[in-house]
Amino acid sequence: MSKSGIAKNILQLAVVTFFIFCVSARAETLKIAVAANFTNAARGLGAQFEADTGHNLLFSFGSTGKLFAQIKYGAPFDIFLSADMERATKTGNERLGLPETQMTYAVGRLALVTNGAKLQDGGEILIRPPEGKLALANPKLAPYGAAARDVLKWLGVFEQWMPFLVTGNSVAQAYQFVITGNASVGFVALSQLHDKPRNSYWLVPKNYHQPIRQDAILLNAGENSGAARNFMKFLGSSAARKIIARHGYDFDVIKQAN
Repeated sequence: MSKSGIAKNILQLAVVTFFIFCVSARAETLKIAVAANFTNAARGLGAQFEADTGHNLLFSFGSTGKLFAQIKYGAPFDIFLSADMERATKTGNERLGLPETQMTYAVGRLALVTNGAKLQDGGEILIRPPEGKLALANPKLAPYGAAARDVLKWLGVFEQWMPFLVTGNSVAQAYQFVITGNASVGFVALSQLHDKPRNSYWLVPKNYHQPIRQDAILLNAGENSGAARNFMKFLGSSAARKIIARHGYDFDVIKQAN
């Protein structure tokens, strides 16, 4: 190879190396606190965002109440995807995040699922005398648990079910109680059942409980992060909403798309 050819190859290698360095230098790693019900949807969104931007996302999943407590005591998250509006608002009010960035990214649906049997009308099962344990997330920690409690009260059966309730720290743990047979039925998020046949669960009517409006907020740690602000913008995009909708979420109480 001639000297000019070698020089050309060296120049091309330098350009490629410089390009890779620039991309790597711009890439950020975001730490995002995510409500447990949104696990599958978050992973789908994360894969798309990472592919589009080159940024890396680290998700921490848990009950909204526990995640909020972690944020309050200094956990270095950039973004908080709450399972309710209340905790996101409280995050802003307590100066843990930026109130102007708060947005509703999804509206959750509650479902009653069994550990194998077909389920046509969960309302009938709940009205009948209990024949096994009923799993739900802790109403004090998880909005889906609060919604489940609302359903039992709406049906007038909360008192009769109280001795038979099995409470999990999150909606994910409530579902585990059903899967493992520790409860015969359980209240979970519809998003957890995307691969289940329709006759294996009962989709709770929306009027049986308050809307599960799920809000996101940019936290103080992510204030100066371009990647964090881009993710918030992506979360309100039509592309993101298509992914979110595929995982069983609504947008019907969101007044205006971002």
